[in-house]
Amino acid sequence: MSARTSTPHHELTLAIETSCDETAVAIVRGTSKQELLANLVYSQADIHAEFGGVIPEVASRNHLRKLPLLVRQALRQTGISEDEIDLVAATYGPGLVGPLLVGLSYAKGFAYGADAAFIGVNHLEGHLFAHRLAYPEVSPPFMGLIVSGGHTLLVRVDAYGRYTTVGTTVDDAAGEALDKVGKKLGIPYPAGAELDRRAQIGNRAAVDFPRPMARVGFDFSFSGLKTSVMTYLRKEPHFGLDDIAASFVASVVDVLAGKAVEATRRHHLKDLVVVGGVAASVTLRARLEEESARRGIRVWVPPLAFCTDNAAMIAAAAVFRYYELGQSHDLSLAPEPNLAFDNPSNNTADPS
Repeated sequence: MSARTSTPHHELTLAIETSCDETAVAIVRGTSKQELLANLVYSQADIHAEFGGVIPEVASRNHLRKLPLLVRQALRQTGISEDEIDLVAATYGPGLVGPLLVGLSYAKGFAYGADAAFIGVNHLEGHLFAHRLAYPEVSPPFMGLIVSGGHTLLVRVDAYGRYTTVGTTVDDAAGEALDKVGKKLGIPYPAGAELDRRAQIGNRAAVDFPRPMARVGFDFSFSGLKTSVMTYLRKEPHFGLDDIAASFVASVVDVLAGKAVEATRRHHLKDLVVVGGVAASVTLRARLEEESARRGIRVWVPPLAFCTDNAAMIAAAAVFRYYELGQSHDLSLAPEPNLAFDNPSNNTADPS
């Protein structure tokens, strides 16, 4: 990443997000204070539902089809021409390599044609900036819980751009476990929303599923929980779907909420920021509110549109990196599907 050599008054940013199966485009105006002009998302969920999960090749081909159309739609609805765009941003990791390559290549081509600056954004940092978009008045320090299909992380945010990983996933991420169990229950991909809906109907105490690593540090493990559900289903083929969903989701959210709130308390912070697709869960939000109220901690969850993958959060992170830190990438930037969280320090923290 190279520093910008000049500081012209650029204001319009075009951002692209294609790390998995959502094609997303956003346009924002401004630097320190941003105005979201367009935020478009095309979901491929229906396409991948028949396969029970995301097929990378299918996702890539659909990004190729939809991305140019979404960019043109965003420009048309905002009345902005291509040559007015000053900064182009795209997710370059982590994610699926094919989808990442589609978005990154298109963004670099657009930047070259528009003579605009270009920057790649870490998808996980982007999720944290969804909070900044929704609640700009709630600034660091805070504890961040990033919980999605592929990632479950606890991150201490001392300032934007200064992060310390507190806990991470040792096997399945929370969202991954939700989708796998949902598939076994006959719920189409993505299963999270339907499991959450059924969890509000069923009895969370119907089955006493384990709470993996609930009292062991701040790392997460959901593979054993998934196995426990599968074992129960083999023994009890005539299960009640709503009760199984409620019991399983209860286990997941108890672990997430318990660890996140305790980490916030242990780090002597007052604010817990929860972002990512699983943050859309009504059950998780309710459990977080219940747990945090007892500890005097404030919980912040962005609106639904900023929880799931979107390009507005990528734009916000890009604006910060470019205008406040003076960073940009050249057009040789390659996708990094296993890109780590962009920390100056990656040490696990567990203060007493």
